[in-house]
Amino acid sequence: QVQLVESGGGLVQPGGSLRLSCAVSGFTLEYYAIGWFRQAPGKGREGVSFISSADGSTQYADSVKGRFTISRDNAKNTVTLQMNRLKPEDTAVYYCAASRRSAWSSREYEYDYWGQGTQVTVSS
Repeated sequence: QVQLVESGGGLVQPGGSLRLSCAVSGFTLEYYAIGWFRQAPGKGREGVSFISSADGSTQYADSVKGRFTISRDNAKNTVTLQMNRLKPEDTAVYYCAASRRSAWSSREYEYDYWGQGTQVTVSS
């Protein structure tokens, strides 16, 4: 049974940090590209950060570049999103997703499996 389980969300003040984790099971992580997406209240889902399976190359949305870092540990079946200098506009439900493609992609339809999401709220 394929599962992606996000954790690490919560309430944080502006300027703070959070570390999101995506624990996967039911498939071999090393063969899958991983993406983090988010959906803010009243908005559509947007891609945040992506990491390929082949060479570990990464990509970030302009809005998070320089503040967020994505990494993967295939041995532990975990992908992490380190989020620093958080802003109120980062408030959203964050989802991790897995794609059978080796290259990263920002296209939601190219992802085969999705987690249930974790809430991140940035507020003073």
